[in-house]
Amino acid sequence: MSIEDRAKATGKNIEGKAQEALGNITGDPEDKTEGKAKQAESEVRHAVEDVKDNVKKKLD
Repeated sequence: MSIEDRAKATGKNIEGKAQEALGNITGDPEDKTEGKAKQAESEVRHAVEDVKDNVKKKLD
């Protein structure tokens, strides 16, 4: 497990939520879309780390 990678993914998720919220406040659909995309990227990164953890557990 890479704590650094998980931290980066969490940061990306927070960044995405903030950007989506800004888009909601300003009415900017581009910010909303980019924010949602960053959140989706974060979910993928977390899933990759979960797979790595599971493989490592099985190998140990």
